[in-house]
Amino acid sequence: MAKSASTTAKTAPAADFEHSLDELEQLVAKMEGGDLSLDDSLASFERGIGLYRQCQQSLEKAELRVRLLLDPDAPESAEPFEPER
Repeated sequence: MAKSASTTAKTAPAADFEHSLDELEQLVAKMEGGDLSLDDSLASFERGIGLYRQCQQSLEKAELRVRLLLDPDAPESAEPFEPER
């Protein structure tokens, strides 16, 4: 039983990221639809900014974990990821 709790704890950040990203995509679609009032658009924009920041923070943590796995003694010497084009 303890194993499933630790497994859940390990997958929670990825699940949180996926949930935040899905919600952000839904907000963007609603806003692009143009059917929201100004107040609803502003509230959606605010929520979207919060979700964006959560996603960005999750990605930064994941990058740090990868750096630590690649070189646990000197993670700062790891090369930054090059985005695919």
